[in-house]
Amino acid sequence: MKLPENVLVCIRTLENAGHQCYAVGGCVRDSLLGRTPTDYDLCTDALPEETVALFSDHTLVRAGEKHGTIGVVMDGQVYEITTFRTEGGYTDSRHPGWVRFVPDLREDLKRRDFTVNAMAYSPTQGYIDPFGGAQDLQNGVLRTVGDPTDRFTEDALRILRGVRFSVRFGLEPEFATEKSMQQLCPLLDSLARERVFDELCKLILSINARQILRFAPVLCRAIPQLAPCRDFCQHSPHHAYDVLTHTAYVVENTAPVLPLRWAALLHDIGKPQVFTQDENSRGHFYGHAAAGAQMASEILQTLRAPTALREKVVFLIQHHMTPFSPDKKLLRRRLGKYGVENCRLLLQLQKADDRAKGVPGDNDPEFFSLMEELLEQVLREDACLTVRDLDVDGKDLIAIGFAPGKQLGQMLERLLELVQQEELPNEKAALLAAAKEEL
Repeated sequence: MKLPENVLVCIRTLENAGHQCYAVGGCVRDSLLGRTPTDYDLCTDALPEETVALFSDHTLVRAGEKHGTIGVVMDGQVYEITTFRTEGGYTDSRHPGWVRFVPDLREDLKRRDFTVNAMAYSPTQGYIDPFGGAQDLQNGVLRTVGDPTDRFTEDALRILRGVRFSVRFGLEPEFATEKSMQQLCPLLDSLARERVFDELCKLILSINARQILRFAPVLCRAIPQLAPCRDFCQHSPHHAYDVLTHTAYVVENTAPVLPLRWAALLHDIGKPQVFTQDENSRGHFYGHAAAGAQMASEILQTLRAPTALREKVVFLIQHHMTPFSPDKKLLRRRLGKYGVENCRLLLQLQKADDRAKGVPGDNDPEFFSLMEELLEQVLREDACLTVRDLDVDGKDLIAIGFAPGKQLGQMLERLLELVQQEELPNEKAALLAAAKEEL
């Protein structure tokens, strides 16, 4: 395992003082998978005060010292060094009732969640893998360290982490592990919503349709509003799948862009709420976009999502039924009203939605490619999309007699409309002449 120089400095400093020190957890797993780790956690038999003394010439982060963690700052990056420890007495599915420092690496690894995360490495000692994590990686198996009920009861977030590791690394949960994940998922209710949101964000960027359906019991516990979508028959010739299955394929067919994936996951969440059937038993979902947007806003507020993300997701859901047409005039108005990025994302969501019905979609297969090409063409033409793009501004209109206020704004909007409708060129003389005539 190739370690960065600063990590080697930390390990050598501790080993030269007679201590053990290992890179541990995710960085070892990622290296064995041929991936470059994004960070490196270290563990040692040195007590926190001994670590502090050995690195006293560095800036230290000591916020986690009572739990054994000292952060050593090198070249602007923090390297966390944690004393071997064991834990016990979990009472809230997250925090241990006690933490005890121990001299044995195996005791430390024994408290970790999955075997693939319970491996350690040092250049002098090689790999330490008491629970068969490397073999599980090779066999594509996800297994808890010890009894899965104990591990998930200690920290319920491990249930969602297990789903994420299975999805991200292509690991098949062994029977007892998956059974406990499904049986104990009600424990997710006790977690801080921020922790659930953070884990879901990591998960939905890499999950596919099959995995969404497989892990539906866990996902529907994390987002309870998804539960009514499971097995909800749409009774429509336009949909071959139930609502959740359709949703799963929409997610899979979108690019791994966070607001787009969240919108895909929640875009039809309002359907069960507004479902009606006509005299022919055909299903209808009038107003489901507006209902879904409201529900998505509430879900993301509960999960403490950033406001900007929540607003973008709500916009995409609210407008996912708003039709586009290959008409430059209409497209300019859409771009001006919604913004370029929102239009691009909205087209992607509608394309995924159309292709995830299990029956031929409402649009020709080439429609969305045509719309995407037309959008880029309009942008290349330096189109007049907003009032700010006009070749005149409020000062110009005031100079020809308009008074500041509502009438001035209305005139600018009217000029924009005329330009977008190609009834007027975006040229100052023509715009002022039209404004004078209106005045």
